[in-house]
Amino acid sequence: MATVSAAEFSLWSHYIHSICGIQLDSSKGYLIETRLRPLMQETGCANFTDLYNKVKVDFTNGSRKKVIDAITTRETSFFRDISPFELLQHKIIPDLIDQRTKSMGNGRRLPIRIWSAACSTGQEVYSTAIVLKDLLVDLTRYDIRILGTDISDKAIAQASYGRYSKLEMDRGMSAQRMSRYFQQDKEGWRIRDEIRALALFKPMNLLEPFAFPQKFDIIFCRNVAIYFSEQDKTQLFRALSKALAPDGYLIIGSTESIAGLCPELEPKRYLRSVFYQLKP
Repeated sequence: MATVSAAEFSLWSHYIHSICGIQLDSSKGYLIETRLRPLMQETGCANFTDLYNKVKVDFTNGSRKKVIDAITTRETSFFRDISPFELLQHKIIPDLIDQRTKSMGNGRRLPIRIWSAACSTGQEVYSTAIVLKDLLVDLTRYDIRILGTDISDKAIAQASYGRYSKLEMDRGMSAQRMSRYFQQDKEGWRIRDEIRALALFKPMNLLEPFAFPQKFDIIFCRNVAIYFSEQDKTQLFRALSKALAPDGYLIIGSTESIAGLCPELEPKRYLRSVFYQLKP
């Protein structure tokens, strides 16, 4: 069984950083071996150097996408780390609605724009949509749009289709919400159309320049920057700050901090949760 040499690790670590921003230190050789060995076998390559050369000359980008799908971590679950969703329910959404009602009056549908910047297979997006439905009940009074983006085409495909296995459903989804918001079929559980209609999914590399026609009221960017260099983290969070509405909320992972990375944003606390907003 082929193992990755020091020279091959150097090749692959630089290439992986260039295509998706993930920075691998010298202890991560096993990750390249375990994640890329199936692709090496699929392509008939004898070693990781052959695979690297094959991927580099594939101008269709098909091999590149397979590497991204293999190397990116898709560790996720419904209502992962419940605190952000409690923050959403008890603080952020009520405050946003109050602010929008004061500025717009009661006659128009209140817009709510949310971005899940590293949505993986969609659990964060649908968890957010379910919180909104539970809290607001009549969604026709609101103009809700949730964007989910991820660098993995494979993850985006599953998120867009909205079907999950029993194992995936058991990770965070209560039986009550499962029966209310999902339909069961032979292949698993699929999100109901009412919730699916709130979301749009598309592939996106967060380290490439991006711009949107409207600012976001809420941005989730949880547990993705932990794989980035300090320089890439700074680039990412400054770009996110430009996509955030003046009174919007940025939510990152519970173990993450952007102290010193983005002076435009300041941390605020609500109960057990920390969120970030633009400085006045």
